Amino acid sequence: MRIKDGFVLRKLGTEYVAVAMGEARKEFNGLVRMNETGRFLWECLKTDKTAEELIICLCSEYDIGQDAADIDVREFLDKLEGAEILV
Repeated sequence: MRIKDGFVLRKLGTEYVAVAMGEARKEFNGLVRMNETGRFLWECLKTDKTAEELIICLCSEYDIGQDAADIDVREFLDKLEGAEILV
C-alpha cells in the first residue's frame, strides 16, 4: 500500500496535517492530523509498503519494541484507510 497521488503533508506548529490537492480534493475535502511518528510513517508510504515493512521501519527509526510498533502502525493505517488515502 501507499499514499494516493494528490496528497501532501504540511507542518502546522507541532503537528502535521495531510491534505488533498488538485483532483484529489474532489474525493477528500478534509485533513488528517498526525504527530512525528505519523509523519515518519507517511514518508515511508510514499513507496509501496506492507504493514510488516512499516513495523520494521518504525522499530529501526525509534528503537521501540515490535508489539508497540505493531499497535502504532495498525492505528495509523486504520486512520488512513478510513479517510481513503491509501491505494
